[in-house]
Amino acid sequence: MGLLDRLSGLLGLKKKEVHVLCLGLDNSGKTTIINKLKPSNAQSQDIVPTIGFSIEKFKSSSLSFTVFDMSGQGRYRNLWEHYYKDGQAIIFVIDSSDRLRMVVAKEELDTLLNHPDQIQAVKT
Repeated sequence: MGLLDRLSGLLGLKKKEVHVLCLGLDNSGKTTIINKLKPSNAQSQDIVPTIGFSIEKFKSSSLSFTVFDMSGQGRYRNLWEHYYKDGQAIIFVIDSSDRLRMVVAKEELDTLLNHPDQIQAVKT
């Protein structure tokens, strides 16, 4: 957890609890990344595709993380925007080996970055 502690220090995060959204297309590796961020004693050995979303909670030495692992399947992507206001950080995962859907990933990232709730979050 040293990386997350150093990153929070560099960013000047004073909050004790951080809400993170993990977004990206389906099968891009979102759940795997979240699993690697967790302390080694809390990591899962079996990772299955996320249906809808799942919530992971874990702690570093100074912060408590709540990570929303949002499904990247097409029918669930329109639900992402309902969680933008509550998040302090977003991890957007792109599978660089999935060249066929790179354009779709770009479109979803553009939609995310241009959403009014994200623009407001950048200003505050």
